Amino acid sequence: MKEYHDNEWGNPVHEDEEWFEFLVLDTFQAGLSWKTILHKRENFRAAFDDFDYEKIAQYDDAKVESLLLDAGIIRNRLKVLATISNAQAFVKLQKVEGSFNSFIWDFVGGKPIVNGWTSVADVPATTTLSDQLSKTLKSRGFKFVSSTICYAFMQAAGLVNDHLVSCFRHPQNR
Repeated sequence: MKEYHDNEWGNPVHEDEEWFEFLVLDTFQAGLSWKTILHKRENFRAAFDDFDYEKIAQYDDAKVESLLLDAGIIRNRLKVLATISNAQAFVKLQKVEGSFNSFIWDFVGGKPIVNGWTSVADVPATTTLSDQLSKTLKSRGFKFVSSTICYAFMQAAGLVNDHLVSCFRHPQNR
């Protein structure tokens, strides 16, 4: 967890492949601890073809069944099906918007929102912006994108910098 926090969490993502990886991981994290997902991350990578959304969009029933037998991942049918559906929605969104990256960064005006939290208790689970992102993604066909999941997604992928002001990763400490 320390390595993830120190080297990855909150770093701005700009590649569609990375965006999709975070979307998959956040989908499976719903209702579980992030630690569980991080420990299974490489298993997810192997099971889901290196998070290749174009391949995942083509998964058939046989692939779904093989994923549900894979003890290395979270074997939840709804989340597996949502991942396939999200890959299809991701590809459609790219065709309309040009890239997921440009679409998603428009929500924050092209640069991370830097918050000034002094305590973990201050950090919200949702915001008006995560509500808006959730609603927009749902309207585009995405699943498992509640406001809470969207906010965690925004934090992990650097749309929002929620490192505490006392953290060396907060911009004022760099």
